[in-house]
Amino acid sequence: MAGTGALRVVPLTLGWVELPITVSLHADTTGRRLREPVPAVLVQTGQGWVLLDTGFNPALFADAPLHRRFHGRDPDIRSTLPGPGDPLLEALTRAGVSLGDIVAVGISHLHYDHAGGIRHFAGTGVPVHLQRTELDYGLSGHPGPEANGMFRIDYDDVAIDWRLADGGAAIAPGVSAVSSAGHTPGHQSFVVDIAEEAGGGGYVFAFDAADLTENIDNDLPVGGFIGCAAEDTVTSIRRLKSLAAQKGYRLVPGHDPVAWPALTAELSARWH
Repeated sequence: MAGTGALRVVPLTLGWVELPITVSLHADTTGRRLREPVPAVLVQTGQGWVLLDTGFNPALFADAPLHRRFHGRDPDIRSTLPGPGDPLLEALTRAGVSLGDIVAVGISHLHYDHAGGIRHFAGTGVPVHLQRTELDYGLSGHPGPEANGMFRIDYDDVAIDWRLADGGAAIAPGVSAVSSAGHTPGHQSFVVDIAEEAGGGGYVFAFDAADLTENIDNDLPVGGFIGCAAEDTVTSIRRLKSLAAQKGYRLVPGHDPVAWPALTAELSARWH
């Protein structure tokens, strides 16, 4: 019988986005630019591996007209792949995990740096967990979602086995989703409970509900939001902080260029 907690957590970096800090920190006046990691998380459970977020779609980089339409629309934001191949497949190989080992996928939201690898699971029978509100918005009238960074080509496929939630939902033993709307209409974050035999404890992965440590430490709104005011995104940050404090878990920001590589190194050492 599968256990009730996760056995191992492996953070993945599936690329980088260079951008003004105002994309992550609303109304910041410092003029700073950041090179932010593109995050995903592998979680080993008693049922198999769960993948949280999927990174970029490299086809939208390789084809010049597609790149111009999608990634070239804002010259102030520059996305970079980590290698010559598909970033998700290459990261899985480095982690010693194959696509066939993945038994469930959780998607925080449908932005291009999180949803670009969903296509790998279309027609495979692997369930893809998302908030219903997020998919409704992502499939709504053009050009709104695309103008807001959701590329329909990444997720509009009838062969995807969507598992749509209306709030909190269990994904696999030790992995659950919690609603954290604001950055997008149906954004969700993830709680990972580590099994006692694997050391116990756990993590709350905010993803883009809180890009940076500054968002969390100072209750500062994120720079990107859809269908709400900037200040409304702080409601989700505070809810995640409260949940993490209740459980005694660390709240992990989604794109922090210092915190993410540090966590990657820490968990690599924890589970060798």
